[in-house]
Amino acid sequence: MIRKWLLLGIIFISLEGKAQEFRLTEVIPDYTYDEVADRISCLESEVPLEFNERVLAFIDYFAIKDRAYTQDIVKKKELYFPLFSETLARYDMPDELKYLAIVESGLRPNAISRANAVGLWQFISSTGKMYGLHSNWYVDDRMDPVEATDAAARHLMDLYRMFDSWELALAAYNCGPGNVRKAIRRSGYKRNFWEIYRYLPRETRSYVPQFVAITYIFNHLEEHGFDPQPEIFYPEMDTIMISQYFHVETFCNQLGLCLDDMLLWNPQIKRGALPEGTKDFALRVPAEWKEDIVANRVHLYDTASKVGKAQLEYLARNTPGSTYGRERLYYRVRSGDVLGTIARKYGVRVSDIRKWNRLNGNLIRVGQRLSIWVLPTYNSQTKNLYTASANTPKPTATVPNSQSGKLYTVRSGDSLWSISRNNNTSIEKLKQANKLTSNTIKPGQSLVIPN
Repeated sequence: MIRKWLLLGIIFISLEGKAQEFRLTEVIPDYTYDEVADRISCLESEVPLEFNERVLAFIDYFAIKDRAYTQDIVKKKELYFPLFSETLARYDMPDELKYLAIVESGLRPNAISRANAVGLWQFISSTGKMYGLHSNWYVDDRMDPVEATDAAARHLMDLYRMFDSWELALAAYNCGPGNVRKAIRRSGYKRNFWEIYRYLPRETRSYVPQFVAITYIFNHLEEHGFDPQPEIFYPEMDTIMISQYFHVETFCNQLGLCLDDMLLWNPQIKRGALPEGTKDFALRVPAEWKEDIVANRVHLYDTASKVGKAQLEYLARNTPGSTYGRERLYYRVRSGDVLGTIARKYGVRVSDIRKWNRLNGNLIRVGQRLSIWVLPTYNSQTKNLYTASANTPKPTATVPNSQSGKLYTVRSGDSLWSISRNNNTSIEKLKQANKLTSNTIKPGQSLVIPN
């Protein structure tokens, strides 16, 4: 048996003018494969907790290699575990499913993945909306611990009903039910996670073993040398209802509450304020403060409604990629399209289209479907108004007069030389007709072709 050590740090102390080096170490309790197997077999769990070398590798990771990460989660587990347990019990679901949030987000309600999954339970936008989690520039329900936990429980229950297996429900939560069905077919219609294991996506093959490892460790914290006592506790909470624009910091300053604490209790508030038009938003506050808040509600709310509104509204509408106050439509890329022409067509910015579609550059392909978020009044009659205001401020320009010739819209790859050649005119006549001072033209630009 090998004793494992974890190096925590090195300090230097000067003794009689001589630097002395001291290495601080923590002894990590030993454990063997058989000991862990026995402990897992004794756990009362409705979710199967199969133990093997793959699970042991994750136990080693969380108990040894990334021990600080695990201890950090232990410190804050009481922020969320009571909520998780209460919600799972309400749906008559296994309590150990609460450990899935550690695998998903490390108990960080504002976690955002590379795939743009958000919150404690890592909902992508489409799945979140299926379960009533909506988001805008100000608020994201996926970051709301209460709402997201309820949605996650319902989603997991739907997946369990689909596969009649908690292991497969967990796998489907990670990679989607379609990929699990595909793995079942490729395995010869096996219905056990470990029998379809090699047919699942790579990430999902690690997902269930991580869940088993985390479940084991959090039921045997002391055996692995972790202090099981959390360091962060929620105060007893209650809610007040908000139905107006509401600046959170101003509200906190009036009461002497810490803004960081308020946002910890309400992590779904992304910008420190609730927008105009908010209806019945349940703001969580310490229960001991509610009586004073209700007694002074009119003054507190009125003051919180007068700070930062114009600035936040401006940012909400002008931040690249913002969908605030907009409606989504889809555009199918055609031959000759570039982002600039599409942006002008819908009165948005190229940077908006990039953000909405997670594009790293300007490259698009024919047939690609792009999400375009437009203001609700956008239509064929109003699109010129959008085009005029899309990229303010703009230099003053004279609109070409089509009465002196036909209008031509510049396409990608066009030049004054190619346009003049194809229309039997000269570059100088083109420049004169369009009051151009240089040979520079851009896709989407309208030119008059002189008669």
